[in-house]
Amino acid sequence: MTDYAFTIGILTLSDKGSRGEREDLSGQVIRDMIAPLGEVTHYQIVPDDLDIIIQTLVDWVDTDRVDLILTTGGTGLSPRDVTPEATARVLDWEIPGMAEAMRAASMQKTPHAMLSRARAGVRRRSMIINLPGSPKGVRENLEVVLPALGHGLRKLKGDPADCGG
Repeated sequence: MTDYAFTIGILTLSDKGSRGEREDLSGQVIRDMIAPLGEVTHYQIVPDDLDIIIQTLVDWVDTDRVDLILTTGGTGLSPRDVTPEATARVLDWEIPGMAEAMRAASMQKTPHAMLSRARAGVRRRSMIINLPGSPKGVRENLEVVLPALGHGLRKLKGDPADCGG
C-alpha cells in the first residue's frame, strides 16, 4: 500500500474504558485494519475529557511526531462526547472530504450517521481522524478513508510525486 512506514497512534475515548470497565474492541479493529500503513507506536485509553484529549493529541504530534492518529469514541451527541471539539482545537486545518465521505457512506447503512460530528484534519505534518466508538462503526468508516490515507500521509511528509499519476 505504501513505500513509507508511518507511525500510528490509536486514542480511545471512553470513561468506562479508561477505568477498566470496558474492553477496547474498537481500538483493536483499528490496529488490525491499519497494519499495512505502518506501526502502532502509541496507544492509550483516556476518559471523555476535553483537556486530556487535547493534551494527548498535542503531545503525540508536537513531541512524538506521530504521523497518523486515529481516535475512536466521543463523536456523538452525548454531553461527554467532546472528541470533535478537542480535535478542532488542535488542528491547523481540516480535511472535510474525509469526514464527509465517512458520513455519506454511513448514511447508506443507518440514518443515525447524520448525528456524527467526527472531524479529520492536520496538525503540523500529522493527520488526525475521528472514528465512531463502536467496532462496527470503526470498520465501516475506516474502510472509506483507508484507500486515501497512504497518499495523504506521503503528501504531508513532502512526497513530490504528481498526484494525478
